[in-house]
Amino acid sequence: MRIRATVAAVSGALALSAFAVPSALAADSGASHKADAVKILQAVAHPASGKQAFGTAAVGEPAPLNATFSDFKIAKAIKVGISSHVSTTVTYTMTHGADVDITSENFVTGPFLYRGDINFPDNILFGDLPATCTPTSPTVAACKGKIDIYPGEGELLNSDAGTWKGAAVAVQLSDAGQLTALARQGDLATTLVQRYSKLTVNASPEPVKKGATITVTGKLTRANWEDNKYHGYTGQYVKLQFCKKGSSTYTTLKTIKSDSTGYLKTTTTATVDGYFRYSFAGTTTTPAVNSTADFVDVQ
Repeated sequence: MRIRATVAAVSGALALSAFAVPSALAADSGASHKADAVKILQAVAHPASGKQAFGTAAVGEPAPLNATFSDFKIAKAIKVGISSHVSTTVTYTMTHGADVDITSENFVTGPFLYRGDINFPDNILFGDLPATCTPTSPTVAACKGKIDIYPGEGELLNSDAGTWKGAAVAVQLSDAGQLTALARQGDLATTLVQRYSKLTVNASPEPVKKGATITVTGKLTRANWEDNKYHGYTGQYVKLQFCKKGSSTYTTLKTIKSDSTGYLKTTTTATVDGYFRYSFAGTTTTPAVNSTADFVDVQ
């Protein structure tokens, strides 16, 4: 549980170790530098754990960093399956004081997504690397980062599907690697993190005589993030659609409901050669999907 574990466990000694890592930042500008920077961002994004760490004599309370965030842009929906890494790009504008040197190796910023209250988030999703920022004026920068999701590592529960909020964080470190200043801002945007869906269809018999009955079966499934398998999406309305041979337009013949296993079955009358498919409009937790088309030759 890459991020969920961080959110739950970054406290006490673990938090201190996360903040102690930056001491190597100035000396290492490679992959480990970036990995250490992400650990910092992950730790400070969760205030419940961060306050405990900041309260220690070893780290101290960070000062407010003179930086704000705006124009946060992200895809409207992020479709996440059961195992494959999913990455989506985020852009945002950072406005900062003239005293903030965003080109310094001791400055780090990045976007993140959270679910629930930003002060006590249910879950957080980060990128593998910090954002990169390009100054557009002495006090404004255009920043670009990513959100990386690894469903196979237990980052998500099924209950996490739905609306997430966008946020950004920036930190300033001392040359000794201690956290000295922090800016964190939520409610910058929203996106849907959805359980990837699949839909199948089979129309039979093939070929079929004109006027005879065609039986169309299929199944609607979606990703289960807790056991990393696909399960039937039950009780969902799905459209049976038909496209006449030589055309590219589908017409809805009827709407049916998936059963307790996600199974679909209905009948229709054979009229002309053409393609059958099922179409699901989607929900906030599950994206829309069309099955591949199944051709039936009517004789």
